[in-house]
Amino acid sequence: MDHSSLSSPAPSSPPLGKRQRLRAYLQLMRLDKPIGILLLLWPTLWGLWFAAGGWPPLEIVMIFVLGTVLMRSAGCVVNDYADRHFDPYVERTKLRPLASGALTTREALLLAGLLMAVAFALVLRLNGLTIALAVVAAVVAVIYPFMKRIFPLPQAWLGLAFGFGIPMAFAAVTQAVPPVAGWLLLATMFWGIAYDTEYAMVDREDDLRIGIHSAAILFGRYDVLAVMLAHGVFLGLMVAIGVWHQRGLAYAIGCILALGLIGYQYRLIAQRSRAGCFQAFLNNHWIGCVLFCGLALDLWLNR
Repeated sequence: MDHSSLSSPAPSSPPLGKRQRLRAYLQLMRLDKPIGILLLLWPTLWGLWFAAGGWPPLEIVMIFVLGTVLMRSAGCVVNDYADRHFDPYVERTKLRPLASGALTTREALLLAGLLMAVAFALVLRLNGLTIALAVVAAVVAVIYPFMKRIFPLPQAWLGLAFGFGIPMAFAAVTQAVPPVAGWLLLATMFWGIAYDTEYAMVDREDDLRIGIHSAAILFGRYDVLAVMLAHGVFLGLMVAIGVWHQRGLAYAIGCILALGLIGYQYRLIAQRSRAGCFQAFLNNHWIGCVLFCGLALDLWLNR
């Protein structure tokens, strides 16, 4: 495909008022759509609670929550900068601030730099291992938007990026990254493949037309099966981790509720409608929530 046809600059936009400009910045950071923050936050909270064996130090929790918001926002800005020549040709993204010309690329890069700098300043309050892992996490996050050009399964990279708060959490609480952190990260990678494939199913036709990779394109007519298999591996790993660490009834109930939500998502994506696939993607927030609530309650009951 000739990508030169996609290289035209974003259409010019009339000057924005202060309120409109603020809204454009919030949209660029996706603060008007917090689902990405939640999907990044839940695995981080799993890691913190597993690492602490209960409630972690409040300062560490606050640093990770604020850091999650900042880094997710920065990641969205970098993503829109990377996709600025593609988004105007995709129905779902054509009105994003860079695609529409409401904000400039210079403004986007300055905003991303500011968000990352503030996030890094927060991490400096933690130990050296956590700081080193934060640098790796930032690199992984910045690379992700460009993986769609070269890697047929960019959803796996996104899962890695969204799970990297787990080893950071263990490092912050215990000053080490034990094997369970790696297994939790692997589980989160498969969860990321599942929910981001659902998201990619919404954009499949647009992605085929503009020539970028996605799991929905890679798996083709087996996309629904692939989503369910990825969910199955994810939940199987979470159950195995719970058995390994002798978690109790509350954790088991969280896993059972997650299984029910996965079954609900199957019904949503079975017909491959855009609305159903997008609703299934959004539903993953509740999977993260019930698993965390089960874990936190189990640790509290067995403290």
